[in-house]
Amino acid sequence: MKFSFAKKFLVIGAIALAGNTVAADKAASEMAAAANKFLASLDAKQKDKATYDLKAEDRFKWHFIPTEMIKGGRAGLPMTEMNKAQKALARKLLQSGMSKKGFRKSSQIMMLEGLLRDIEKAAGGGRFDRNPIWYFVSIFGKPSADGTWAWRFEGHHLSLAFTIINGKAVVSTPSFMGSNPAEVKDGKNKGLRALGMEEDLGRKLVKSLNDEQKKTAVFSVKAPRDILSGANRDAERLSPAGIGFGKLNKAQKGSLQALVREYVNRVRPDLAKADLEAIKKAGWNKVSFAWAGGFESGEGHYYRIQGPSFLLEYANTQNNAAHVHATWREFKGDYGADLLAKHFAESHK
Repeated sequence: MKFSFAKKFLVIGAIALAGNTVAADKAASEMAAAANKFLASLDAKQKDKATYDLKAEDRFKWHFIPTEMIKGGRAGLPMTEMNKAQKALARKLLQSGMSKKGFRKSSQIMMLEGLLRDIEKAAGGGRFDRNPIWYFVSIFGKPSADGTWAWRFEGHHLSLAFTIINGKAVVSTPSFMGSNPAEVKDGKNKGLRALGMEEDLGRKLVKSLNDEQKKTAVFSVKAPRDILSGANRDAERLSPAGIGFGKLNKAQKGSLQALVREYVNRVRPDLAKADLEAIKKAGWNKVSFAWAGGFESGEGHYYRIQGPSFLLEYANTQNNAAHVHATWREFKGDYGADLLAKHFAESHK
């Protein structure tokens, strides 16, 4: 072993994180079972690549760019070095954290790498290895149903991280999905839009705003080239905030909530439900929406939604507005940072 989309409390009743007498939550238990089956299938060399200490710095080094662009490469064991059974177990681990819709989107994003390879080859060749299985699994700490550990599934346009604390809380950020092309134009998958709802719901909301609302919501006629939070270790609140939830009419409020749900529902339903409940508890009136760029399909555009604890960011400007980046971050909770701090403090008492 090497050393170097929000808080999800999934326990019924008031249970301290440091407690150890309560049965592990279903999500944590299923993730641990999937992770241990995957690890048991690896040989020593593979396991050395896949496993890290929980406090390893690599846990915070996440990326959504091609692996060749990352100094030192990606952490983890690539699927290109797994046999058929191991690949299946890696996908089972991914499924343990995702909803059916989220897993489908993830699979489509990976599949698009093969299509992108064909597109670039037809154009004279590309710089990168566009491989649908050039995705990496990293496990931090020792997986157990009631333990504290983490895992990540990552490659180009996909970075999904989960942190489990004492088997009682699961954190599922940073969470990133991207799509290139945004829409498949030819072939058997013609019409496929892996992140189409993220685009359509955002456009529906901004186009429903009246001129007065747009003065607050639209902060630039030109969209930024990419999401502003990038793959930064920590997410920070962005300015301007845009238009507040309370300034929207009933239909617009429904559109904003539907857009938030599209991101939250990437992960398994029990985690998503807890996340939505946390947003509701903090107050929808504290949520805001901001837009930049054009309003029509094919025009570069960007939007963000921010609440007291979260940042949702979307950009579609590259490749003539046919290349989507969409992320969900927590201002203090990414990687389970705040809960882990409490956990380690309690452990050392």
